[in-house]
Amino acid sequence: MARSRTLDEIRGKLIAVEGLDGSGKSTQINLLKRWLELEGTKVFFTEWNSSALVKKATSRGKKRQLLTPTTFSLIHCTDFADRYERQILPLLHAGYIVLADRYMYTAFARDTVRGCDREWIRKMYSFARPPDITLFFSVPLEVALGRILGGRPQLKYHEAGMDLGLSTDPYESFRLFQGKIYEEYLRMAAEFRFVVIDASRPPDVQQQEVREIVQNRLDLRLFKYTWRVH
Repeated sequence: MARSRTLDEIRGKLIAVEGLDGSGKSTQINLLKRWLELEGTKVFFTEWNSSALVKKATSRGKKRQLLTPTTFSLIHCTDFADRYERQILPLLHAGYIVLADRYMYTAFARDTVRGCDREWIRKMYSFARPPDITLFFSVPLEVALGRILGGRPQLKYHEAGMDLGLSTDPYESFRLFQGKIYEEYLRMAAEFRFVVIDASRPPDVQQQEVREIVQNRLDLRLFKYTWRVH
């Protein structure tokens, strides 16, 4: 298994973004990806819940509302483990900068709110190395909710946290669910040394700060494509 290799052998770097839905994290990591590409940097992008291995099972379970909190947690961990083994770790060994739109901390927050034990969740993801940089896009709850609800006519059952029985109204359930997730993120910020970004500012201001953080922490020259002329 790839985990048997020592961390010293990993030449690449891992950057993850975390935050509430509507925090703007996906926009920022995509802007970062585009900038790194234009700089000639070897970069790879991965996002949460995107493994082809379990995608159909996850979708079927959600539609039929068959997923218990534990099942939900195990499925997402399976998705993550598949992407970690097939994509993230190999590309880190190959010397890439890997950008992750959500990492294991998403599971730590969501699964805990759904009632799973914090320590149990952390042990499940203990095979994964922590990111070199974790950017947490912090935005007031009401701002995040306004961004999401303003452009979405209907919330999905699990997205709204309806499985938790917080409220019979999808929008109120979503607000309560996201509020609990935000509390978990704030609890984790110090524990996992998140770099907190004020996501209430204009996108270009945030992106400038993100680029400065990356430049200050990583020697980007080490990740450039090298072209050989024969």
